[in-house]
Amino acid sequence: MPAHADFRVCNATQVLVGVAIGYRAQAGWVSEGWWHVEASACKTLIEGPLSSRYYYLYAEDAERGGRWEGPISMCVADREFKIAGTSDCFARGFQRAGFQEYDTGEQSSWMVQLTDEGPSAGAAGATITGTGTR
Repeated sequence: MPAHADFRVCNATQVLVGVAIGYRAQAGWVSEGWWHVEASACKTLIEGPLSSRYYYLYAEDAERGGRWEGPISMCVADREFKIAGTSDCFARGFQRAGFQEYDTGEQSSWMVQLTDEGPSAGAAGATITGTGTR
């Protein structure tokens, strides 16, 4: 059975989570969202083999307001979005959010799991873990 290649986010919490992803495209940096990932469910953000080595993820707890974030600033919007560029977010009518970087190496697929346990890396001591497959 062939391996399924994609970038997936799994929500191991008991609340709805909104997820945004960032990546480098041919025309430059892009951030897009929102994917709504139900409690104890997974959602595919990018289908097919990964074309970039680095991907960036930001997520918000839709019920408690917590965040899974990182040090890389990218633009986000209140509603569904696909934004080119990472500069002048506010001047262009967007918000700025901190995304976590994932080095997927040579992997063709990657999975990030959002959890409530672990070191304080986001909402209520949430952790983000990523794993890949060739």
